[in-house]
Amino acid sequence: MIFNFEMIRAFYNEMPYRISETRKKLGRPLTLSEKILYSHLYNKADSGSFKRGTDYVDFAPDRVAMQDATAQMALLQFMMAGKDKTAVPASVHCDHLIMARSGAAEDLKSAIYTNKEVYNFLSSVCNKYDIGFWKPGSGIIHQIILENYAFPGGMMIGTDSHTPNAGGLGMVAIGVGGADAVDVMTGMAWELKLPKLIGIKLTGKLNGWASPKDIILKVAGMLTVNGGTGSIVEYFGEGAASISCTGKATICNMGAEIGATCSIFAYDGHMEKYLVATGRKEIADLAGKIKDNLISDPEISSDPAKFYDQFIEINLNELEPYINGPFSPDIATPISQMKAAAEKNGWPVDVEVGLIGSCTNSSYEDISRSASIAKNALELKLSARSEFKITPGSEQVRFITERDGYLDLFKQIGGEVYANACGPCIGQWDRKGSEKSPVNTVIHSFNRNFAKRTDGNPNTYAFVASPEIVTAIAISGKLTFNPVTDTLKNAEGKEVRLAEPTGFELPMQGFGTVGSGYQEPDKNGSNSNIIIAEGSDRLQSLAPFSEWDGSDYIGLPLLIKAKGKCTTDHISMAGIWLKYRGHLENISNNYMIGAVNSFNDKTNLILNQLTGQYDAVPAVARAYKSNGMGSIVIGEENFGEGSSREHAAMEPRYLNVKAVIVKSFARIHETNLKKQGILPLTFTDKADYNKIKENDRIDILGLKQFTPGETLSVVLNHSDGTKENIKAKHTYNDAQIAWFRAGSALNLIRKSNTPTT
Repeated sequence: MIFNFEMIRAFYNEMPYRISETRKKLGRPLTLSEKILYSHLYNKADSGSFKRGTDYVDFAPDRVAMQDATAQMALLQFMMAGKDKTAVPASVHCDHLIMARSGAAEDLKSAIYTNKEVYNFLSSVCNKYDIGFWKPGSGIIHQIILENYAFPGGMMIGTDSHTPNAGGLGMVAIGVGGADAVDVMTGMAWELKLPKLIGIKLTGKLNGWASPKDIILKVAGMLTVNGGTGSIVEYFGEGAASISCTGKATICNMGAEIGATCSIFAYDGHMEKYLVATGRKEIADLAGKIKDNLISDPEISSDPAKFYDQFIEINLNELEPYINGPFSPDIATPISQMKAAAEKNGWPVDVEVGLIGSCTNSSYEDISRSASIAKNALELKLSARSEFKITPGSEQVRFITERDGYLDLFKQIGGEVYANACGPCIGQWDRKGSEKSPVNTVIHSFNRNFAKRTDGNPNTYAFVASPEIVTAIAISGKLTFNPVTDTLKNAEGKEVRLAEPTGFELPMQGFGTVGSGYQEPDKNGSNSNIIIAEGSDRLQSLAPFSEWDGSDYIGLPLLIKAKGKCTTDHISMAGIWLKYRGHLENISNNYMIGAVNSFNDKTNLILNQLTGQYDAVPAVARAYKSNGMGSIVIGEENFGEGSSREHAAMEPRYLNVKAVIVKSFARIHETNLKKQGILPLTFTDKADYNKIKENDRIDILGLKQFTPGETLSVVLNHSDGTKENIKAKHTYNDAQIAWFRAGSALNLIRKSNTPTT
């Protein structure tokens, strides 16, 4: 079954003309990203020149994808918009709420029982509004998208930060908040600041133990967690053309870890083979006919420095495996240097658990290469010295890897297969003993490794590597093991060396036929009812946020001044809190509980200016709100990096936080705050962060004259009666200022859909 084939065909028929017109108007060659972006302008007459990194542009994405945790709030908002169905194709994927605990079958059974009311709600909403629904167990959203929906040259937004995974099939796929998804599903334009472009030329070819994962691990070390912010990363060159489609997807997936808007590869033979293998030959045929429009113009690769805002070159012939971490995905260590790095930094080197899979690395190629190591280990009379866990990316992948004997090889060396879901990658791992917070090390092929993310234990040192390296290290039991050079002692006491991994880009026996878990929307769904269980503590209908009252913000107490890294995991934790993703009141009890208070270096303990006592962040925010007061949050660099968590913006709005002032924002979080009616501001002088005192009352002035490009005045009213005046910048345009005045972007959408009398 090919989804939305007529939509894709119509787009391909029009794409060459739109690119030709854009090239004429700009008077220069176009990169692949530019071809796709300009082909998706909301107003087709707008093909004029926009300035990268400066101009906001309205786009018309082809589709929307949502996972079950974020879909709840996105769909609750969509229900308020007054539409009968979505304006573009959309899908929901049940992958986040399955807890990894006892193995695939038991964990899936438990999840279906535990999350029944959420699944019933999502299924009923999908039926009513013509949205595709993927049941629990069908697989992880990004793998399902790659296998079924992604197409070269397309544009998609998704309510998950790793939506860029689809760039492996030549698609501009961007992670957003639920409010952005609502815009697109209601037929409105989707606004994005035109991204800058980072060109990465890959020369040579991967060999030995090196894999596509090592490319992005190296890039993360080069660019850091915010080096790609506001940019699309384009990979090109002979090295890029040598990488499989799913290998490309791995690289694009982890582009989120450098803050990139998305990443992308040009259409090539590997993508064609993947489309054919996954039952989409007709799309491959259409793409082949317009192939020149699905790659950058030839002048780009001839002189990349001229056309990209930043240019990097990596020789794959020289690339060795990397291990990134702990606690941040950009701490990059070549495997040959890990022994010295671990000793220097005091990292615990005994590996408790190795985990492979997740949305990042769960393709047939990944599993087959890792299985070759397991097979070789068995031949050498070795078994895993660490616990070893496997998470297939989809039921399709699980089925064929079991059919071809790979999962059995993992079990023979001591492995355990979890459900086709996110599991430990997002903290959905009921790991025995983690509540005691022991110091320990795990290594995985996931994408993120922030403190507490994997198992809730702040003392778990989590490292990121390729599935091949994770498998080898799990067999050795040591973080410092280098399979390229080191030997292991087997059951007979002999020194043996693991062979280099081998695998298959695509299954030799094909993907076969397997029950996908897809639920097609009811053709008469518009008449169906949406199911929200009475008295539910997991689902709650939304009420509109109040409009701005037209006044400046005066005398707002400081809620928290966050110190250091403050990701969306710190702002709104996942793990056990995922159960409340559809209940704004309940989930607001986790707001900022992971953030470090700069005044006492403690988490979830801040001053309540009304009582003079210290209390939890949500409790203090609720106290201010109940007294008719707003509050202000202060933070440092790249505030809100990580997941595209809608709740990290909706919770403070619900708790009456009026503004967030930081040194810099992560892109998605800043947009999410704007959409919900909160003021995201940045210090004009970053040193002003240090002027904020614990018991300050803060004024924000100039809101009546709020205009693009103009700074706002911030007055710090200290408890000793003194005042300090500082300036704060913003990135609002006129349309976004209208969101603020209306109280939220959704308020404007609802007004536009409400008939006037």
